[in-house]
Amino acid sequence: MATVASKLYSDDVSLLVLLLDTNPLFWSNTSTTFSQFLSHVLAFLNAVLGLNQLNQVVVIATGYCSCDYIYDSSLTLSGNSESGRTGMPALFASFLEKLEDFIVKDEELIKEQEHDERIASSLLSGSLSMALCYIQRVFRSGHLHPQPRILCLQGSPDGPEQYVAVMNSIFSAQRLMVPIDSCYIGTQNSAFLQQASYITGGVHHAPKQLDGLFQFLTTIFATDLHTRSFVQLPKPVGVDFRASCFCHKKTIDMGYVCSVCLSIFCEHHKKCSTCGSVFGQSKLDGASTVSEKKRKAPDS
Repeated sequence: MATVASKLYSDDVSLLVLLLDTNPLFWSNTSTTFSQFLSHVLAFLNAVLGLNQLNQVVVIATGYCSCDYIYDSSLTLSGNSESGRTGMPALFASFLEKLEDFIVKDEELIKEQEHDERIASSLLSGSLSMALCYIQRVFRSGHLHPQPRILCLQGSPDGPEQYVAVMNSIFSAQRLMVPIDSCYIGTQNSAFLQQASYITGGVHHAPKQLDGLFQFLTTIFATDLHTRSFVQLPKPVGVDFRASCFCHKKTIDMGYVCSVCLSIFCEHHKKCSTCGSVFGQSKLDGASTVSEKKRKAPDS
């Protein structure tokens, strides 16, 4: 079986899977409108496609209740070439149409749900899983393919209840050698995205002002993996390694860790709810920092 590297077009050809935060609960409480944000994103996607004729872009919308594929340049470009339609408006016509339909459906799902005190986070774990599934399908296609990478454009706060699913996706991306870049546009930084970029070797950046978002996107995230070795990109500073407990789904600084399955709890329990191990002095590690336990954990 051929290795992944032997099936690449070249080092400077990219497959960019963009995770676009469309959470209406976030965009209804921010100074920047979603339409303004989207104009920067469309210009950025057009720039990525213009850098190399073999570049590909896939966009996955990340809502509050759902996520879905809304754009695939490999399908759109072939369809437009056959119909004779070219240019940016033609390329993203289907993108805007599917995006609008997705947002409407996601808002309907929000209305159907019961209102509770749950954090208004987007479904990041689902969109990451979909991105990795798409990349895995490309790897197994048997044809030459670009170098894949994931870019998370996120504004919604982290959802502690998604911690396990998000971390599983991060470690899967690490094993596939797929970097996860992240651009956080919310008021508070994201521990999930910081860890994702740090673990997979991607770039994390949180711009202070969204007026120049297109400039940040093009100068930092448009560069292919080969070119990154020649340019100066933002370095990770103060990565937040806090985890979420398995019992209450809350972000914690210190907690109890099961030495059998490494499940994390914010309170002392007699039995592990994940693997069923009965806690004793030899089974239960005392309160310790979660980041310390991660360093001691064997590589999966």
